Amino acid sequence: MRKFKFFINFEKEEKWLHEMAKQGYQLEDKSFGYKFLSAEPEDTTIKVDYRVFKKQEDFIDYCTLFEDSGWKHISGKKSSGAQYFKKVDENSEEDIFSDNISKAGKYKRLSSMFVQMAFTFLPLLVALMTTDVIDLAAIVNPKLLYLTPGLWEKTGISFWMAFLFETPFALFRGIMWAFIPVMMTLYLIYSVKANILYQKSKKA
Repeated sequence: MRKFKFFINFEKEEKWLHEMAKQGYQLEDKSFGYKFLSAEPEDTTIKVDYRVFKKQEDFIDYCTLFEDSGWKHISGKKSSGAQYFKKVDENSEEDIFSDNISKAGKYKRLSSMFVQMAFTFLPLLVALMTTDVIDLAAIVNPKLLYLTPGLWEKTGISFWMAFLFETPFALFRGIMWAFIPVMMTLYLIYSVKANILYQKSKKA
């Protein structure tokens, strides 16, 4: 079974995964949505960290460190960011983090990742604007999305025929032009939200 959800708050995500395990759905993978396997209902503890590694050896050492402490790495890759751990030793601690500062650190790393993703779009946006592929002025003047010569000087039936014919193309053009600015804005909003969670977690 595969489910699609989006979380910035890791605590809410952990709670949801806990409820899924109690219903008999064990997390197998988190890449294209959440992939679950049917299993016996289990009252288990799942914790999430956020880390990206440059070297596979560092990633293996990271997983081994937690597994030696009673936590099994159940999903996540070297460059995936989100890392999922399941408590397998009853005698281990109830959290994978020893203090609030280290626990809050995952939100700081997540916030930085969103900022980086937002700015990776910037060179592409500038290039498309300077080559007139994208005209952001269409945000305040939607008429620019219509490329039919003399469209706005037409009247009567000829205007409506031309207008209705091009409108689907104009809408598609508008969606394409807006995609990059919208994605950059969303990533920056997510970064701010993650940073707020970082500040709250640090003080908890």
